Amino acid sequence: MLNIVIFGPPGSGKGTQSKNIIKKYNLIHLSTGDILRNAIAKKTPLGILAKRYMDKGELVPDKDVIQMVINNLDENNDQNGFIFDGFPRTQNQAEFLKNLLKERNTKINVMVTLEVNHDELVKRLINRSKETDRSDDKKVSIIENRINIYNKQTAPIIEFYKKENKYQPVDGTGTVDEIVERICKIINKYK
Repeated sequence: MLNIVIFGPPGSGKGTQSKNIIKKYNLIHLSTGDILRNAIAKKTPLGILAKRYMDKGELVPDKDVIQMVINNLDENNDQNGFIFDGFPRTQNQAEFLKNLLKERNTKINVMVTLEVNHDELVKRLINRSKETDRSDDKKVSIIENRINIYNKQTAPIIEFYKKENKYQPVDGTGTVDEIVERICKIINKYK
């Protein structure tokens, strides 16, 4: 089983690159952001809760996100593997995922981190807000808050994966094809 964490700040291209990677390696795309946005659209209890946090650019509480991940793994337990997009985002989530996968006799093979400079991130997110209906991309203040939360709360889990010898940074600028080629070179080393 091939399990990949795709990581990076908001606007770094995680969703775009995940779509390419799942096709190439026949993986399940487990995007917590997509799942939460779908729950919001359907006005489920999780969606109502998540909307309160996401509208401010804040992280949804660990317990809610973790349960959602467990449910998705259970629904897809006979697959080739997963690409985790938007999870883990905290140290607690990273440790939980490691233990959960160990119980299932598998592991994270590699964490690919897309590196993009701050100005490019803001530009991408503003452009994305014009093309989608994502409330968390509409205001520069919310975008800045999301990037700050990433830097303070999420980026520190890079250290967790460095200690596991699974952290691999990738230049997240250039064409989509150039970036996916860089990512695939790394993934192929960990297959």
